[in-house]
Amino acid sequence: MKERIKKIFSFSEEKPDLILIQNPDEPFIEHNFFYVTCLEKGIFEGCAAILYPDGNLDLIVSELESQTAFNVKADIKIYKNKHEYESFLKESIGMVDTIGLNYNGISFSDFLKIQKMFPDANFTNVSKSFMNARAIKDENEINLIKKAAIIVDKVVEKIPDVLHKVTYEYELASEIDYYMQKNGADKAGFETISSFGKNSSEPHYSHGDVPLKSGDFVLCDFGACFKRYNSDITRTFVFGKASSVQKKMHKVVLDAQNIAFQKIKSGVKGKDVHNLVYDFINNSEFKNCFIHSTGHSLGLAVHDGGVGLNAESDNVLEENMVLTVEPGIYIPGLGGVRIEDDIVVKKDGLEILTKSCRDFIEI
Repeated sequence: MKERIKKIFSFSEEKPDLILIQNPDEPFIEHNFFYVTCLEKGIFEGCAAILYPDGNLDLIVSELESQTAFNVKADIKIYKNKHEYESFLKESIGMVDTIGLNYNGISFSDFLKIQKMFPDANFTNVSKSFMNARAIKDENEINLIKKAAIIVDKVVEKIPDVLHKVTYEYELASEIDYYMQKNGADKAGFETISSFGKNSSEPHYSHGDVPLKSGDFVLCDFGACFKRYNSDITRTFVFGKASSVQKKMHKVVLDAQNIAFQKIKSGVKGKDVHNLVYDFINNSEFKNCFIHSTGHSLGLAVHDGGVGLNAESDNVLEENMVLTVEPGIYIPGLGGVRIEDDIVVKKDGLEILTKSCRDFIEI
């Protein structure tokens, strides 16, 4: 925990005296609160963490969360009401010159309240410091993501059998979510996508009451959340006999993903990976059918750490960044193919975390 806090301060050019993180109410979760505390359970609505450059931490929590909070090595203060909360906050922060805030994770109204409580303080934005720190995972984070990846791999193995037992998209989604938790997930990392037929051409379609028909694409995109860390996988099947176009789509996407795998290593720019994939698909018969980025960072959030594989991504990949690699082809009226896997960047390449079969499968 101390090393994470020190890492955040090391990325800050403004060098604040301390950093204040307030975790608001659901659904506006401040992931950085859980990053610095390493708390695996609890909601911690209305709680705060004060970070110091030496790696120490003050934690101000409600009585509701007090038992869970004692799992953290911190100076813990338990409040019963708003007045006590504000008193503890003033006590921890004191008369410092500069307070660091994550502007990306605080509402304007909350900022005004803090400004009123500390009228003589200067405020500086440390959002980028958090993003840079979280982009490079430590060993514990990688191990948790690996466990989340193992869970989704087990679920992928179940999908062919499940497809012979379901009728509608929502039924498949519920079965996927069930098997994730049955295999150890705390919950789904995001709303599960299980799209049939032409609906698979919509990358962020979720699921509905559409029945499964012979010859349909079946696109499944889902992730397991394990101790707050997420995996993210996509596999595309064909129910019944596939057409030649469906087979070609899958082959081009799989080849594109392998091209990305070969390019990824420490020192490579994210946009260079994406451009290779984009050009490869555009030089196939499926020109202009790849309509999103090649991948995104992964961790406490499904889109985590601000690193991406896209046309505008000037970020340079570094060891222990965790990313998805997910090329796709989408043809409105016909359907889409996406293959997505989670990887860890290494010095001379990558480690693929999701290991389930990526081959073309007719079910």
